[in-house]
Amino acid sequence: MKLYTGGTFDLFHYGHMQFLKNCKRLSRRVIVSLNTDEFIEEYKGKKPFLSFEERKKSILMSGCADEVIENSGGSDSKPAILSVKPDIIAIGDDWCKRDYYKQMDFTQEWLDEREILLIYLPYTRDISTTDIIKRVKNS
Repeated sequence: MKLYTGGTFDLFHYGHMQFLKNCKRLSRRVIVSLNTDEFIEEYKGKKPFLSFEERKKSILMSGCADEVIENSGGSDSKPAILSVKPDIIAIGDDWCKRDYYKQMDFTQEWLDEREILLIYLPYTRDISTTDIIKRVKNS
């Protein structure tokens, strides 16, 4: 069974690690689709603090993911998903009230046709990359 998840994972922290450990509990094989530096700058309006390669190494060194691939499709994650052929896509439950399907440019029907289950995992609310950046700026 393969599990796919995606994200930026800038300034890799224990919230990221907890999410990926939860992914690992669900599947023997966890593949992270990592956003490119260019997409992050386009989407968030600023470059990530860590480069793609630095973020990739942080994830792999954590031992919480088996593979990290480049999300070369940007907001259209279908190419990355199709390359992985996962059984499960896991996302943080912070997306519960937001339109994840629109964000990722696919539908529930598209997932159903491929027999992919979308699940929400707990999001660690007491830490975020944004929070870390604010703390550094204020210190």
